[in-house]
Formats: sequence, structure tokens, C-alpha cells
Amino acid sequence: MTIAQRSFSHYDINIPLQCTITPMKTATPDDADKISIQVIERMISLLDTLALYPDPVSLKELSAVTGLHPSTAHRILNDLVVKRFVDRSEPGSYRLGMRLLELGNVVKSRLNVREAALDFMRGLHRKTNQTVNLSVRQSDEIVYIDRAFSERSGMQVVRAIGGRAPLHLTSTGKLFLSIDDPKMVRAYATRTGLAGHNKNSITDLSKLERELSLVRALGYARDNEELELGVRCMAAGIRDDSGKMIAGLSISAPADRLQEEWVEDLISTANQISAVLGYATQQ
Repeated sequence: MTIAQRSFSHYDINIPLQCTITPMKTATPDDADKISIQVIERMISLLDTLALYPDPVSLKELSAVTGLHPSTAHRILNDLVVKRFVDRSEPGSYRLGMRLLELGNVVKSRLNVREAALDFMRGLHRKTNQTVNLSVRQSDEIVYIDRAFSERSGMQVVRAIGGRAPLHLTSTGKLFLSIDDPKMVRAYATRTGLAGHNKNSITDLSKLERELSLVRALGYARDNEELELGVRCMAAGIRDDSGKMIAGLSISAPADRLQEEWVEDLISTANQISAVLGYATQQ
């Protein structure tokens, strides 16, 4: 507190005037960080809201949905327009900008299915304690491109990374065949002769067609000791941002250990990988 005195000599009055001067609070780095985070959160909220609408959205609507004051929303949107994250289609209406597409394409170009899948594969392996495979199609075969497994699974890994197997004898291969049209499936059968590996292998075209119909109905595929005796598998498809199936995720286990409840975990994991690759899973 400071005391300020002033003399009113014209009236011969000396009156001590007291006033309290409160020092201004100095902004700290923490305060600045909180403000920055708040602005980022509001910006993301606006972008997320714009993503919900196929057509341009009014400032009034954006303010109502995000809970932001119109002036605050307007200020942030203007900054986003300058940086091309948002387009102003007409006065007072906004939509997502081309800069987001440009950045999305950069991210897409740097992603590959192995990078996207590995952590999810490890998680599924920890949950099931069985071998988890990632495979892609190459012509009439699948190729194993990655695997999560441990010696404790109790099953020898017969096909290592880089190994190949016929489409019609594997769960992932059946997934790929199930999205081919009937003519392509018949052509595959002609080319390969549907050669079998053991007594459980599907070597008849009509039986394969029935199997593929079941795969399409269920949304996942099985290999019931058709490739290797004593080994059963189940597989779910992985899709990219265009909806194209680019890989299969499968669980391989000793025939007497494969559990039906793993299907839900398998499909969920495949969907999570697809989401990372940009595919919007249908609810």
C-alpha cells in the first residue's frame, strides 16, 4: 500500500489522500500454455463439427454445436481460413479446407499396413496367447508379411514371414476369393486345379463356392485344418481408406484350442487397423 498526499493550498486545506495500488499480475508460462491448449481444443472442436456436415455450415450452427461464443468461433475460423484448414464458401458459412486433404495424403503415403497393424497384432496375441498373422494376396497365393507369436503358444510356426500358401486352403485366402466375382473364382479353380494338402482340403469347386458364400455372410473366414493338420485358423479383412481389402488378419491355433469368442476380438482388431489406414468402419 502506498500513501499519496496532495495539498489543496488554494483553500488552505491539507488532506492526505490514500489509495491502494495493486500490482498487476504477471502472466506466467503456465498461463500461456493453458491459453494455447484451450485455443487448440476449440479449433479441433470446430474442425470435428465441420466434419459432421456434408454441406457448408453457418457460424450460428457451429457456435450452437460447439458451445463457443459466436465471436470466439468467428475469430478461430478466420485464422483457420487463412491457413486453408477451413474454406469460407460464402459469408458466414464454412466447410473443411483443402489443406486437410493435402496433409491427409501425406500421412497416407507414409503409412503401410505392417506399421499400422503391428501394435494391434501384439495386443491380440497377448489376449489369445496364439499366433497372429498378417497376410496379403499376391496372384493365386497369400504371403505372410508379419506375425506375432511366442514359443508358449504350443504350436510350431510352420510358415515364416515371406511364406506362401494357396488362397483356397487358408482363411485369409478365402477372404480374398470371397470378394472375387464367380467368373474369377472359376478361373482361379481352373488355373490351380484346387490342389489339396490333406484330407480336409477343399478341392471341389462347388464346395469352395459354398464356403465363400458362408464367408460373405459371416464377414470372416476359417481354415479347419485344410492347410496343416492340427492347425485351425480364423481371419478378418483389413481395408484401406477406399474400402479395398488389402490384407487379412488371422489367428492360428492348435485345432483343439481355437476358441469361438476370439472371433469378436479378431474382427474388432482388424477394424481398428482399417481405421488407422483411413477406412470408416460401417456401424
